[in-house]
Amino acid sequence: MTDLRLDGRVAVVTGAGRGLGRSHALGLAARGARLVVNDADGEAAARVAGEIRDNGGHAVDDDGDISTEEGADTLVDTAIEAYGRTDIVVNNAGMLRDRAFRNITVAEWDAVVGVHLRGTFLVSRAAFGPMRENGYGRIITTTSPSGLFGNFGQTNYAAANMGVVGLTKTLAIEGAEYDITANAIAPVAYTRLTEDLVPSSARETLAPGRVTPLVLWLVHEDCETTGEIYSVGGGRVARVFVAEGPGAAPPDNSPEALRDCWPDVNAERPYVVPRNLAEHAGEYLTGLA
Repeated sequence: MTDLRLDGRVAVVTGAGRGLGRSHALGLAARGARLVVNDADGEAAARVAGEIRDNGGHAVDDDGDISTEEGADTLVDTAIEAYGRTDIVVNNAGMLRDRAFRNITVAEWDAVVGVHLRGTFLVSRAAFGPMRENGYGRIITTTSPSGLFGNFGQTNYAAANMGVVGLTKTLAIEGAEYDITANAIAPVAYTRLTEDLVPSSARETLAPGRVTPLVLWLVHEDCETTGEIYSVGGGRVARVFVAEGPGAAPPDNSPEALRDCWPDVNAERPYVVPRNLAEHAGEYLTGLA
């Protein structure tokens, strides 16, 4: 089996001071990539960058706030200044401000959306231009099962992470011409962020290192997959997709007719998985023909 190497590639990882981000950064470096390790905790970022260098790799650290335009732009500029290019972006930074919806504050909403959705947008945007110029790029975004399926007390977190999915799918479409792929991962892992949600008995089973292999494959030049979402944890990887059932078209288009065919409207099979808006719209146009 041929090893998947990343020699010569330059990777930016956000939220890389601990947990999943640290695991991704170390994994990328072990495969030969040169790293910019970003974390709001500058000491943590410096430790991980130092660990990479101690192991014979190349890494610089960055403590910029990726939820700001300046912080995101500086992060990518740091990669270009240090190594001449940016090939890989792993958007991993995250935070929680859990609160039942009736009690959530605007500040708690803005903080989570700022890091997860705005931060992912800003860092990806900063890297997208240089990637286009180079004709190559691999972008990983991090969503969450809470965003995909919902979870009590996490309206801010869920909304931000589902927004990341839409961002990722559109990035994949716009990047295809330039060999830029974009894929989202929805990790299940025992980290500082989830230690109150995941039982400590699952610490080893759901170790961050069991998520990183998916990241390493998705950012490799041999992987042409783009625009997809993958649930990953404990060594298990599964594709998650947004599907549309067969639907129904009541002849008189009345609420009463909808009531009477409601089970058909909610039928799940046979389903289709549109790859873009045009394919989705095509289902309606075909039905009207």
